[in-house]
Amino acid sequence: MVAPGGVNRKEFWTLLTDGRTATRRLSFFDPSQFRSQVAAECDFDPAAAGLTARQIARNDRFVQFALAAALEAVEDSGLDLRPAGAGGLGDEGGDGPIIGVSMGSAVGATTRLENEYVVVSDSGRHWEVDPHYASSFLYHALVPSCLATELACRFGTHGPASVVSTGCTSGIDAVGYGAQLIADGEADIVIAGASDAPLSPISVACFDAIRATSARNDDPEHASRPFDASRDGFVMGEGSAVLILEELSSARARGAHIYCEVGGYASRSNAFHMTGLRPDGVEMAEAIRVAMDAARVGADDIDYINAHGSGTKQNDRHETAAFKRSLGQRAYEVPVSSIKSMVGHSLGAIGSLEIAACALAIENDVVPPTANWATRDPACDLDYVPNIARDHTVDVALSVGSGFGGFQSAIVLSTPNR
Repeated sequence: MVAPGGVNRKEFWTLLTDGRTATRRLSFFDPSQFRSQVAAECDFDPAAAGLTARQIARNDRFVQFALAAALEAVEDSGLDLRPAGAGGLGDEGGDGPIIGVSMGSAVGATTRLENEYVVVSDSGRHWEVDPHYASSFLYHALVPSCLATELACRFGTHGPASVVSTGCTSGIDAVGYGAQLIADGEADIVIAGASDAPLSPISVACFDAIRATSARNDDPEHASRPFDASRDGFVMGEGSAVLILEELSSARARGAHIYCEVGGYASRSNAFHMTGLRPDGVEMAEAIRVAMDAARVGADDIDYINAHGSGTKQNDRHETAAFKRSLGQRAYEVPVSSIKSMVGHSLGAIGSLEIAACALAIENDVVPPTANWATRDPACDLDYVPNIARDHTVDVALSVGSGFGGFQSAIVLSTPNR
């Protein structure tokens, strides 16, 4: 994990279960010209996280996040994935397990690309830019595939390597795709997750233009208010979560620490509007239904829902309707929460952070809260676990995502062989 308020999984989980928020006034640049001036920033030191000087110089912040998170995940997994050439599993070629990489990102190296443009154009003064001032790694920043290739090179993996970019569902979709690689026999082990570091002026300006982000600048800690009647948009964030996926019997045979099992995954498109959502939530409900069918669970089996819960008016009502459509009366009985209330919305990365939160909820039988919830919206009438974490047996968790472009994704996680 690399997340706002916690740059490893222990700190991340402590933040969530304490119900603390990591949202604050933007500090990476002067945000005073923007409507929304708050964000959830990671207090991240790449060198302290184990990255070399060359890795830091070569890579945008979003790749640095992923490298740091992957290092923690590989260590936790007990797999010997030493760097290429150092004798780990990745160097065994055809004699060892097939190791793949499936990572997600919505905006890639936006921060570095914007910074480079500022330099080569002399802060926009020149239409004809001077390429001599550009970094030698500018192309590396241009192609989002660098996220997967950097991880593959770091751990010497030779299996499938890809980057999924489906907006704000990228994190769920990358993990779902990674699980499918194993199910299809394309890989034995997959390094899966997502990363984004979108806190740059261009990103803030884009969301300002459509008024999707919160303007509660006088109270940054309480700006993200999913499902609350007073919500006024999401708070941008950044971060990364990386998980190690492996076939269950293989993980058990080597005595791995198993957090949960991926039971089912599905994605649908609403084919409706670039940023708008149908109020009935039918496409998300369909993704939930298919994911549940794949996991062989019914509505009564769902113990916890990790909502997309962005804090926009239409999203929170849309997915509330989707839960009712897919789960029926059970929707009123299942605890629902949005961790975006605490760590913000890190675009493509948030789905993997939310999957990690579900895995830890299953492991600890604790449901993280929805912070900053105070006033009920009549259209949002479910149990959103307000403000305080709840002890609750979680054998099956459902996590959902909704992304610009009409993407709707769902994944079901459970205790192994429940």
